[in-house]
Amino acid sequence: MEASTESSEKDLISDLCVKASDTTTEVQVINCIDKEYFTCDLCGKEFSQKCVLVRHCRIHANEKPYSCDVCKVQFSQKSHLKVHFYSHTNEKLFSCDTCGKDYSHKSHLNKHFRTHTNEKPFSCDTCGKGFSDKSTLKAHFRIHTKEKPFSCETCGKEFSHKSHLRAHFRLHTNEKPFSCDTCGREFSDKSTLKVHFRTHTKEKPFSCYTCGKEFSQRSNLNRHFRTHTNEKPFSCNTCGKEFALKNHLKIHFRTHTNEKPFSCDTCGKEFSNKSSLNVHFRTHTNEKPFSCSACGKEFSQSSHLKRHFHTHNRDVTNSDLVK
Repeated sequence: MEASTESSEKDLISDLCVKASDTTTEVQVINCIDKEYFTCDLCGKEFSQKCVLVRHCRIHANEKPYSCDVCKVQFSQKSHLKVHFYSHTNEKLFSCDTCGKDYSHKSHLNKHFRTHTNEKPFSCDTCGKGFSDKSTLKAHFRIHTKEKPFSCETCGKEFSHKSHLRAHFRLHTNEKPFSCDTCGREFSDKSTLKVHFRTHTKEKPFSCYTCGKEFSQRSNLNRHFRTHTNEKPFSCNTCGKEFALKNHLKIHFRTHTNEKPFSCDTCGKEFSNKSSLNVHFRTHTNEKPFSCSACGKEFSQSSHLKRHFHTHNRDVTNSDLVK
């Protein structure tokens, strides 16, 4: 009796095994006899339910049986179609109990809610950095693998994030769908608009834990922090000189190529960097924006003011230099 029961259980599990086929090859996808789970033979991923594995199989077979009646986009899962459909109705069924923000997808609400709890349940196996959602972890991991799976069809430039590709592509189309409610300035991506908006609110959410200085952008904080660590991660391939900022390396490299992309509209003189052009242009306008707090004398360059200030026999400090 026991042997018969064991045999019938094997038959039952075997009956659950399915196959996924494309136009040329029939591939056995599930291998589940004598197991309490279902394993995909193509990638080895395991599932506790047969129906979940069946949905997973469509990834390999590229099967998308569910299509949107509005835009005809196809999906491998019915739930994905349902979520997508909200983009047409602009319906937002899920709201945050803490701040009231509305979302069309429950997963987006869950992701957002972690900004209140500061929960980061997904961590990188390589560096240990934590993330609030799985997709951000996946995108982060490409930093370690150097993978750039998204490429621009126009110029071929590659990106590690799909959103970065979308923002880049607008450079070709000159599309700027995001505008500032305060000044009307338009931007090609939402993140740049968000950073810009802080110029109106004076918000500086990123602070240096070493000196307390605050910044409106995280990238500016990262650059600033190198003044404490003396880190110079960008080096010149030609001479080996190292720089704390990527832009400084770019400017330096022009000393090797003799490239001068910035020219004066008044006299035509060319410069390797924009700041040098700005300084030069003051010779035409006679503008002197730097003044001495001791005697009031004005200068066109801050370096000239610093040299002058020594004549007053005082230490030069930033507070003494008035722009």
